[in-house]
Amino acid sequence: MRLNDASMAIRPRTAWEALDLGILLARRHAALLMGSWALMTLPIFALFSLLFWQHPTLSLLLFWWFKPLYERLPLFILSRALFGDTPSLRQSITTLPPLLRPQWFSSVTWRRFSVTRSFDLPVLQLEQLAGSDRQQRLAVLGQRDSRAASWLTLVGMHLEMGLWFGALALMYMLIPQQMLADWDWQDLLGMSGDWLWFEHLSNLLYALVLVVWEPIYVASGFSLYLNRRTTLEAWDIELTFRRLQTRMKSLLPVMLVGLGLWLLSPPEMALAATGAEGTTQAIEASGPDSNRLLRQPLTSKEASERIDELLDQPPFRNRETVTRWRFTEESSGEPGWLARLLERLLRSDLLTQRPDTLASMIEVFLWAALFGLTGWLLWRYREWIKLYVTPGQLRIRKRQTMPAVLFGLDLQPESIPADVVAEVQRLWHQHPREALGLLYRAFLSRLLHEQQLPLKSSHTEGEILELLRLEARPELLEYAEDLTRDWLRLAYGHQLPSERARDELCERWRALFGSERLA
Repeated sequence: MRLNDASMAIRPRTAWEALDLGILLARRHAALLMGSWALMTLPIFALFSLLFWQHPTLSLLLFWWFKPLYERLPLFILSRALFGDTPSLRQSITTLPPLLRPQWFSSVTWRRFSVTRSFDLPVLQLEQLAGSDRQQRLAVLGQRDSRAASWLTLVGMHLEMGLWFGALALMYMLIPQQMLADWDWQDLLGMSGDWLWFEHLSNLLYALVLVVWEPIYVASGFSLYLNRRTTLEAWDIELTFRRLQTRMKSLLPVMLVGLGLWLLSPPEMALAATGAEGTTQAIEASGPDSNRLLRQPLTSKEASERIDELLDQPPFRNRETVTRWRFTEESSGEPGWLARLLERLLRSDLLTQRPDTLASMIEVFLWAALFGLTGWLLWRYREWIKLYVTPGQLRIRKRQTMPAVLFGLDLQPESIPADVVAEVQRLWHQHPREALGLLYRAFLSRLLHEQQLPLKSSHTEGEILELLRLEARPELLEYAEDLTRDWLRLAYGHQLPSERARDELCERWRALFGSERLA
């Protein structure tokens, strides 16, 4: 192991820093790691799916069960790339068979559910330890970072499930609406032949999630292993001494030459004692507190007193006595308008001789402030007032914006026959689509013009049902759900409702709306 060639800084880290370092390593070699993982696992997934086509859950379980063996290839790539010897994709695949042989049976049996699997794998693969030696080594390594490795596995398991469910939700959103109308959960749960492709497609999404997550998981466990070895074996100190040794080798000739010159040169003569003593006395005599300039008109003491006197006078020091009102943050010499007003009020005789006048002025000011605030609130919330305080105007506005056509259906009351039920029964045998469309169109017209439901031309069938749920009328909502379901099945799935369902819809129509025409 060549520590000098490491592509990362070798130093002790906390467990969470080591996990971040693993993510950085996986991101640096993401293309190679993800490509090798996909090239290794996707054919295995396809093989299991073909062998167990009638049992998609079993094929996914087998693919998931052998996941510890798949993790050996990313570890091989990371261990080589860390020290500057990054293998190619072809080299990685060719070394796969020797990587899978050591202790493969124990990896997929009693060690399969180990929560520290990513942390223990380098001991098996890189140090090639087995038996009691492996147990002792893991006991030493696991004294510090095993807890972080356990959390890595638990969080990774939940992250896998979250990404898988997210991919399933995305796939569900991409299914056409016509297929959703024919959706039968009983067939799906029973794994009939029509839905086996959907099961295997869901399994494929899990395999693709592993392509993204597993290299990160292996790299994080490997970085925890490296961090633990750095702490135990003092790799950082070893690297420091190696760098120091390299520098000393380059400086050794220069040091030898300097030592030789120093040994050959004669010693210098010392300074005379008398000269040194005289210099010391001169330095001590010229201290900062000693009197100087004693033979001149202005001595040092008088100069210091004169300087203090000048500093105590303007412009160095200004003293001012303030007897008026002013704000503390006011910096200019002139007081502000509010300060001048308060000062005039305090000096005037309003407080003592004419208090009634002052009270009247304050009352006028307060009433003006109240009226001003009321006007501002009315202007500020004018839209809210129009919406909630004037319901009559709002209803007029709604009537003006009522859509005339919805889903291509004419909702004008004039286009609806007087007896809707009789017309539906007459059209049912020859034109069932037009009959059910008439019933649905009449229902929407009733909701719009009679129930005053705020429908828009952009609303869908599901949004109309949501609006009805807000109306808190269970009998109307139940009828709307049944009618909408039958209409969608006929419109998109071409599934004709039974005559019993038709009769039930007609009877419930009479119970809700009667047979009179909407005015």
